[in-house]
Amino acid sequence: MVETQTIIMTDKLRGIRMDNIKYLLCVFFLSLIWTASFSQSPSNEAFTISGYVKDAASGEDIIGVTIYVEELKTGAVTNAYGFYSLSLPKGNYNLTYSFIGYRSEVFAIQLDKDITKNLELAEETYQMEEVVITSERPEQNVTEVKMSTEKLKIERIKSMPALFGEVDVLRSVQLLPGIQSAGEGTTGLFVRGGSADQTLLQMDEAPIYNPSHFLGFFSVFNPDAIKDLEVYKGGIPAKYGGRISSIMDIRMKEGNMKKFTASGGIGLISSRLTLEGPIAKDRASFIVSARRTYVDQFARFARDTSIRDNRVYFYDLNAKVNYKLNDNNKFFLSGYFGRDVLNLDDAGINWGNKTGTFRWNHLFNKRLFLNTTLIYSNFDYAFEITADPDSFDWVANLQEYNGKLDFTYFVNPKSQVDFGYQALYRRFEPAAFKPRGKNSNIEAFSFDKQYAFEQAAYISNQLKISDKFSMEYGLRWSIFQNIGPGSVFKYRDLENRTLDGIIDTVKYARNKVLKTYHGAEPRLGMRYLLDSESSLKASYNRTRQYLQIASNSTAGLPIDRWIPSDTYIKPQVSDQVALGYFRNFNENAFEFSAEIYYKWMQNQIDFKDGADPLLSRALETEILTGKGWSYGLELMLRKNFGRTTGWLSYTISNTRREVAGINGGKPYRPRYDRPHDISLVINHEINDRLSLSGNWVYQTGSAISIPKGKYNLEGKSIAYYDPLDRNGGRMPAYHRMDLSITLKQRKKLFGVGQGSWNFSIYNAYMKKNPWTISYKEVINGNPKIDVDDPKVAVRTREFRSVSTYLFRIVPSISYNFKF
Repeated sequence: MVETQTIIMTDKLRGIRMDNIKYLLCVFFLSLIWTASFSQSPSNEAFTISGYVKDAASGEDIIGVTIYVEELKTGAVTNAYGFYSLSLPKGNYNLTYSFIGYRSEVFAIQLDKDITKNLELAEETYQMEEVVITSERPEQNVTEVKMSTEKLKIERIKSMPALFGEVDVLRSVQLLPGIQSAGEGTTGLFVRGGSADQTLLQMDEAPIYNPSHFLGFFSVFNPDAIKDLEVYKGGIPAKYGGRISSIMDIRMKEGNMKKFTASGGIGLISSRLTLEGPIAKDRASFIVSARRTYVDQFARFARDTSIRDNRVYFYDLNAKVNYKLNDNNKFFLSGYFGRDVLNLDDAGINWGNKTGTFRWNHLFNKRLFLNTTLIYSNFDYAFEITADPDSFDWVANLQEYNGKLDFTYFVNPKSQVDFGYQALYRRFEPAAFKPRGKNSNIEAFSFDKQYAFEQAAYISNQLKISDKFSMEYGLRWSIFQNIGPGSVFKYRDLENRTLDGIIDTVKYARNKVLKTYHGAEPRLGMRYLLDSESSLKASYNRTRQYLQIASNSTAGLPIDRWIPSDTYIKPQVSDQVALGYFRNFNENAFEFSAEIYYKWMQNQIDFKDGADPLLSRALETEILTGKGWSYGLELMLRKNFGRTTGWLSYTISNTRREVAGINGGKPYRPRYDRPHDISLVINHEINDRLSLSGNWVYQTGSAISIPKGKYNLEGKSIAYYDPLDRNGGRMPAYHRMDLSITLKQRKKLFGVGQGSWNFSIYNAYMKKNPWTISYKEVINGNPKIDVDDPKVAVRTREFRSVSTYLFRIVPSISYNFKF
């Protein structure tokens, strides 16, 4: 009887909860509809001016151009496709089109009918004296609602010092506040206390599941093919989902619509070449950009056959075409193909990404804009052992098929509504082992494939309530399902799952739903304008993540195993609040921001001691689940104009996790917790030909576990780690300085092009930053001597830490050209 009553009460509570959710959703959507319908002033007849803003030299769409109406003290910003729309009362207006690095244009218009105004902006050519900014209107960092967002122009990235002559997008992003690396030689992004797999990296809206080349020393993003990038650390718009820490949205160039151009570079380890131009002038264009290393080509000339036969290289290929059918329809087709190959002696590994994106921009009318996107992404890796009798191949991959509809309705200068729908299908192939020969001792086997279907719908409104106060609010609802074919293990003890505790296996047929998760993801951002130069902002967002990496490595490896949520692994959920103060100085030449944030994270997984997630058939027996939290302060001062530009940023933060069964159930630091992070980036143009650039970074050392003692096993000393003191120590603080100088050639290259030399020094003052720290027995002060070698005359044996360093100082030179 008691059990029956409990079930009835539980069902009632569920019903009440669902009724409340439905009620809140109805109120929310009705409020959006009311805002869109009635925020238009009824007393004046309104007309719309709309169009695209492009680069005058290349015909590329420009993202983020401000269109400012002087008479109304309001305006609009071009979207990700260079489109804008302004609905204003009938009248005469002065419109200013402006964007950093471009010459502003002012137009007087008589708005008595709908107008299409397409515009091309020309790049600004600065003189050597400081540029004086005369506009009194505040810049976007003060006026726009969004916060916790960082944008980097590709020109800024290319001016930074390079490692081995390779300018790197992700290494540059790590110099921004709140974004950290795992250490030397890694491309993973750790944003506001989140792990690397909690950041969505997408290029032309296609996800990149492993962004690393050369085991993390370089990223897959070729700067010659990149047009724009934006990182959302918080205040994430409702259109984005899938990760709980951050979104990095990268847009590829579309190709020069005016003329054919070629550019590239030759460096110490790689060369690049980019070709772009019109297919039909001002209607269609293309771009193809390729990059490849050639270490393996030089190795062919080595006398040592063990070196000559090695294959070590990576390559990238970016391609894109676009076609303008008419003013209402534009089409884009883009793709990325990249691979790493590392074959040494009797073993090898290779991995790569392939993506494809098809986009259709359609303008229903002057106010309603639609972007339809079809996406394909494939990440695969394989490694091989060629030494008999244990030769085998191991292959794995993750495929994603994605379709999106993103609408934007430009109600008026005070209101913009975004809404859309997304559906994606993923196929996981964790591992398949295949023996290479008949004499191999390895038996062929494979892990079960997994399949998942995810959907999301969203709606949001950017609303200007008054001259002082604006807000952006929205809701995203996501649904995730594991689908068959598949199987689920049943356990004797659900709380303490072990392989020995499996009592049954339930099989599911094709397309049968194994498990469903869903939930709301509300988003809210607010901005209060204190005056023309300063503002206060606040934001809140909830995000959900339905897949993650199963790995004991912090840095991120090519063989990391991506896994979906399932019957036992719940989706990660994060809530974040942030408050910020933004101010411009010296007539908008300087930007200052200060942000504080607090983030709560649910269903965080960590692995039991000795777990092997790569080879486990039942991952739920290897993991433990708990919670995490992070909070911090981010300060940034940026200078955008003049001969000297750059920024200074400082982040102080604290990240903790609490998982039952780890560290005695007490909170502990994850490896990537680094309380202090300072970055200084400076670029100075001496004259038209010569410029200098430098970076300096300082970070608290990564959290690590330090042995509490040692014990002897079969005559060898083994480190003993206290299970109640996980990551209780730290590596030494990390800091380095990078310098570079760029010299442009005085004469034209072959009479038509421009060439330049770049000289860079990575780690200029030769700081020995440990890559790893291990604890072992050292003989005669040399950790490389074999303990069991009878030829060694043992004088001293001690157990101590041994540090491994990657780079002391790395000078490099590269030559860049453009025709």
